[in-house]
Amino acid sequence: MKATERLTQLLGIELPIIQAPMAGADTAELAAAVTNAGGLGSLGVAMMSDKTLRETVAKLRALTNKSFNLNYFVHREPDIAGYDAGAMQAGLAPIYGEMGLGPVPGPSSPAPAFNDAALATLLELAPHIASFHFGLPDAAAIAALKQAGIVILASATTTAEAHALEKGGADAIIAQGHEAGGHRGTFLDHVDLGTVGTMALVPQVVDAVSVPVIAAGGIGDARGIAAAFMLGASGVQIGTAYLKSPESAIHPLHRKALSEVSDHGTVVTKLFSGRPARAIRNRLTETLHAHEGHAAPFPAQRGLVAPLTGAGAKANRAEYMQLWSGQAARLATVEPAGEKTVRLMREAAALLKASR
Repeated sequence: MKATERLTQLLGIELPIIQAPMAGADTAELAAAVTNAGGLGSLGVAMMSDKTLRETVAKLRALTNKSFNLNYFVHREPDIAGYDAGAMQAGLAPIYGEMGLGPVPGPSSPAPAFNDAALATLLELAPHIASFHFGLPDAAAIAALKQAGIVILASATTTAEAHALEKGGADAIIAQGHEAGGHRGTFLDHVDLGTVGTMALVPQVVDAVSVPVIAAGGIGDARGIAAAFMLGASGVQIGTAYLKSPESAIHPLHRKALSEVSDHGTVVTKLFSGRPARAIRNRLTETLHAHEGHAAPFPAQRGLVAPLTGAGAKANRAEYMQLWSGQAARLATVEPAGEKTVRLMREAAALLKASR
């Protein structure tokens, strides 16, 4: 059986293309468009309230009867009591003053880590696929998900992580290269590690594990998809390219920035959440670069920065917004997500055929 067929059968899809979950930017409309086109639509639900999660899944199910993916963060609850926010607050204070926001707030966690309540809701909602970032839930949770027939995906940024995920019960592994936008999936060793590029990571993960491997990071067009398949991947996960689709929920200035950013115009920063994540460079990331080491533990840093990024969006000031992006943003075209999914697979297949 071809590698791509193994993955598509596992996920219950027709095309080996996954729309990356992007919390706060993806929508039921985006996920449904990709799913209905034959790929796998995803929702990043880690920061959703239970009410919002249920409403969004209900909306998605009203738009499609095919497979979709719910994505969760797996992290430890932050030790806010043991964190000194003084240095970060001092760095943010001038910008807060400029924006008329008053004193810089303290750190706060916007949502709990994956816990028993989240597991119960996930089992109740029963999507065909659940994916995890920053590792896997505990063995009991994995057993419960498998008992329910839910396929499990998880992200690895090194071969060691891929081994750990396969051993922990992942049915397929997303090999996330350093080029990817948004949060790094690193969960072994220090969070600043896991910086292997997609071209080097994917074939090594393919060689290291027996489950299907999904390539992610810097894949912005059909050439990237074809290259991933040549490296041995069974499928691809695409994020930034779908941000440019009309179904995504990003701010107009974010869309503009994605169309203008250069290949070196992004930076991996802890300033927005407390964990390394790739975003477009702006005044905020540059001004506070010296304070990277002062970031609150994930995700409590959001409590310090979210009022500022929210105010930046309301004031149409991109220099203070959170602008997630991978390194290949300029390669992506602006088109409906369903059309993009079909076109990318058609063009990638043509490139692979021509290379034989």
